Amino acid sequence: MRSLLEVTFSAGSNPAPALFLLQANPLSTPFVPIILMVVIFYLVLFLPMRRRQKKTDEMLRNLQNGDRVVTNGGVIGTIVSLGEKDNTVTLRVRPDNVKIQFSRGAVTALLSQNEEKK
Repeated sequence: MRSLLEVTFSAGSNPAPALFLLQANPLSTPFVPIILMVVIFYLVLFLPMRRRQKKTDEMLRNLQNGDRVVTNGGVIGTIVSLGEKDNTVTLRVRPDNVKIQFSRGAVTALLSQNEEKK
């Protein structure tokens, strides 16, 4: 096989093979599939994760007294007070009505909202 330089600079030969090599399909470069994989990776993994995080942040901002919540440790309770300065939540846990203080970020799900809001 002749090298690209021989094909390009050979005297008296047909320049068509050199033009064919220089006009290669841009989609055949190795960068395009890599870029496509990165875009698909972003769409499949990061976009849903960001949507879920925004939904969780909105839920944490809208917590109010009387809401029933679940913490990341599995504790189910009713919000008694919200600490605005230190981002804490005090829950009343049944059956003994024990009050436990958690970080606001420990709340993972809202079971039911306060009856006054409905």
